[in-house]
Amino acid sequence: MLSSDTRGVFAIAPTPFLPDGSLDAASVDRMTDFYWEAGSDGLTILGIMGEAQKLEPEESLQIVRQVIARAGSRPIIVGVSAPGFAAMRRLAGEAMAAGAAAVMIAPPSSMRTDDQIVGYYAQAIAQIGTDIPFVLQDHPQATLVQMTPGVIKRIINDSPSCVMLKHEDWPGLDKISALRDWERDGSLRHVSILCGNGALFLELEMQRGADGAMTGYAFPEMLRDVVDMSLAGDIDAAQDLFDAHLPLLRYEQQPVIGLSVRKYILARRGAIANDTLRTPGPKLSAATKADVERLLARLARTDRRAAF
Repeated sequence: MLSSDTRGVFAIAPTPFLPDGSLDAASVDRMTDFYWEAGSDGLTILGIMGEAQKLEPEESLQIVRQVIARAGSRPIIVGVSAPGFAAMRRLAGEAMAAGAAAVMIAPPSSMRTDDQIVGYYAQAIAQIGTDIPFVLQDHPQATLVQMTPGVIKRIINDSPSCVMLKHEDWPGLDKISALRDWERDGSLRHVSILCGNGALFLELEMQRGADGAMTGYAFPEMLRDVVDMSLAGDIDAAQDLFDAHLPLLRYEQQPVIGLSVRKYILARRGAIANDTLRTPGPKLSAATKADVERLLARLARTDRRAAF
């Protein structure tokens, strides 16, 4: 089970597809092994970047069971966000029965007021069960739901099964500081904070009190090193390594084509066989692929792990 003391790197895994758009089961195993070899502590599957909204319910369960079986004892977080509670309840129950460490829940885009957001999470917990640890996903760029630090505080304090915040607000550094300040004064219980946003602000988020990364950059080795250096207090080394990857990181974080770029690099690295997105989804132009190749070559001059 995931706990409020969890630290480290949880890679957001994409969903591999064959060129015809069907699931690529062989690449699921290759991808899972790739993330372990890169130093990930755990994986998060069926997230926003996992194209979960394009999967049939049985396909989602297939991915969950296969990744968990391949992972062995390593922790797997399963995204269970859904328009209705029936689908959420089924996926959460099946995932935990298969051996998941926790589930992740994002608020639906219809939530607007603080009370609506807090009430939604109370209902979601009642549906999936208070015995299932869950990750509170705060990603307003994708969900269009703005959660203030005060709302997050209410949800955490009201919900013992909330063990982690996936923080990816932007700008959001002061949000991390506010939560940690409340923790220090005793008005907020401790939860783990892992950060997303394609790791664009990871080195700064670590300095504000984050416990690690939960994102999907195509070089999880860098995330591993930056998190470890930051937790050890070696801020300059963490910043230097982060800066070397920043041009590629920024390119991969572009709206619309970001996942296509990430899958292209993962395919180049052998983590998955194909860079296919299930339709609807963009395909990279020859010029964009050339951009990526130039960025990879540039990165390889400072980080040999990028040479392939």
